Amino acid sequence: MQHYVITGGAGFIGSNLADFYLSKANRVTILDNFSRPGSERNLAWLESRHGSRLKVVRADIRAADQVLAETIGSADVVFHLAAQVAVTTSVTDPRHDFEVNALGTFNVLEAARQAPSKPTMLYSSTNKVYGKMADLGIIEQNGRYAYQSAAEGIGEDRPLDPYSPYGCSKCTGDQYVLDYARIYDMKTIVFRQSCIYGPRQFGMEDQGWLAWFSIRAQQGKPVSIFGDGKQVRDVLYVQDLVAAYDAAVSHIETTSGKAYNIGGGPQNTLSLLELVKILNPRFGCTLDCKFEDWRPGDQPVFVSNIAKAKADFGWQPSVGVEQGIVQLTDWIKANEGLFEPRELNALAGAGVRS
Repeated sequence: MQHYVITGGAGFIGSNLADFYLSKANRVTILDNFSRPGSERNLAWLESRHGSRLKVVRADIRAADQVLAETIGSADVVFHLAAQVAVTTSVTDPRHDFEVNALGTFNVLEAARQAPSKPTMLYSSTNKVYGKMADLGIIEQNGRYAYQSAAEGIGEDRPLDPYSPYGCSKCTGDQYVLDYARIYDMKTIVFRQSCIYGPRQFGMEDQGWLAWFSIRAQQGKPVSIFGDGKQVRDVLYVQDLVAAYDAAVSHIETTSGKAYNIGGGPQNTLSLLELVKILNPRFGCTLDCKFEDWRPGDQPVFVSNIAKAKADFGWQPSVGVEQGIVQLTDWIKANEGLFEPRELNALAGAGVRS
């Protein structure tokens, strides 16, 4: 029986990942400080499905303490998902962003390096490590932004050029995780993720835009779009991401020490305005959109080239955009009571955050 440790395990991705491995009768420990709105509700859901089989450690990765060391010490696999996840928050409080994303990742990595079990470690990075990529030539085409070149999306050979404290802090963790594979012969993997969406996502105005727009549509409340709404991302349904995690870990002899761009790829792209058009008939409404200035560090377009993941561990998305949005909105409709206004960000806006 494998032991999986998931930092940030009560979050959106973490809770889906924990459920996946618990459903296969594995040992799962989640380590979380439960600061994210919705995390307590995700924990309640996990416990309702798996009871005492789930081990919960309430701790903060900013502390390199005995709790962290003991939690990771017996792991076979560590998924490091705990993070400060919003560009806007990083601009407002860059020290907090650094302590969570850079120092926190270093603490988790060191705990894994010193663990008797010598675990595999997968780090959840971001497409923000690549920055704005303005040199590629961004064009407007059919009411959405696109690359003038790079038709297959952005590959891992793209130079890192973070543009925001968030991009810098995640890039720091990204590079440490890769270097530890070289220097200490650790089994590490980096996933540079695009926009992930799906059930258990308590989207907020500065992160998780597909869920946030959907929640506001369900509540009949307005959203603010920062920019013109033509921004494009490749979007990936969370169960496809979980499958990618599992496949990458299962092929560790090939994937160790490598970074992978993970998203929906060129076949699964979406703009903000296109999402609004899908949501209006889904909720029988006309979502009230107010337009605001662009936010710092926002990429007009990002699309992942996912060919390397397919070649190395046989993965590709299985859930298309329309099907995924139907499944997300069905979950929101069935769980309307989870989205109390006080639980979510009071600011009714959204840009595109990955």
